[in-house]
Amino acid sequence: MAAYDAQDRQLFEKVAAPLYEEMLAGAGLPADDPRLGHDGAGGEPVSAVRRALDLLAELGLARLDPETDRWLPEDPTSSVARVVSPLGREGARLLEESAAWSSTLATLGQAWRRTPQAADVGPFTYLRAEAIEPFLAALVAECQDEALTAQPQTGRDPKLLAVGIQRDTALLERGARIRTLYQHSARRSSATREYVAEVTARGAEVRTLDEFFNRMIVIDRRVALIPSGDDLSVALAVREPSVVAYLVDVFERSWARARPFTSRSATMLKDIAAEQRAMTLRMLIEGHPDPVSAKRLGVSPRTYAGYVADLKHEFEAETRFQLGYTIGQRGLSGEE
Repeated sequence: MAAYDAQDRQLFEKVAAPLYEEMLAGAGLPADDPRLGHDGAGGEPVSAVRRALDLLAELGLARLDPETDRWLPEDPTSSVARVVSPLGREGARLLEESAAWSSTLATLGQAWRRTPQAADVGPFTYLRAEAIEPFLAALVAECQDEALTAQPQTGRDPKLLAVGIQRDTALLERGARIRTLYQHSARRSSATREYVAEVTARGAEVRTLDEFFNRMIVIDRRVALIPSGDDLSVALAVREPSVVAYLVDVFERSWARARPFTSRSATMLKDIAAEQRAMTLRMLIEGHPDPVSAKRLGVSPRTYAGYVADLKHEFEAETRFQLGYTIGQRGLSGEE
């Protein structure tokens, strides 16, 4: 049975599927349709429509009727089993193989940590660029009890979130817990909402917070991964128990104040809006530039400018100077 890849799917979506619908609407397709071009004999190029028709025939979606000399559409039901079922079996096989590799490498990791070489590495390890993701993947593969993650929302790559879904799903299915903190602004990201829906359906917990915090991942309360300064291309792996315990305490305090991502109650959404308003006030009072304030709130500068415009409207101010004066006159601090 032929295996179909992404290139075949793209041909199917862009050319073959419209061709199939055309065959449905027109009671088939003449075999001598000029768009079918050459058959490739003698080195002539094969047209995209010809390749799409061949794919339809191979999938059992089209057959040539010798009596009418027309290509006729067929019921796609059997094609679903022909294409999707093998891919599902291959996906299950790859997941099983991945789990086996994770288990084997985790065993080696435990053996490594018992050796003198591991002690020589020390409690802190700097990881640069391409070394970060493999290190994180290995950490998650070894996780037995709990993974704590803090992720400021600054436009995460949907591709990385897709990888995160697979990795975190495997962790949850092993029986470990996941607790994740985002900023309130993450609720506007469709990719993040998709990720949250997938992992919470398997038992993960996700909450959001108004205040800015930095990236952090803690595995089994023994290893933490944090950025090294402002340069996100360098990460610091921390194994010092007292430092890891401190980071866990910071996470727990933030977690206690955060709000469940999946809750959509009117009261909670009103509270979130109030928290973002209060933080915008604090940013203005403290005099931060707009890019800094936007980053602290986890939003784009344009969205932050919208927050400021809302405050100007609320306080009936024409300019930021008037807004600042009014805020000062009323004795507001952003902590109300």
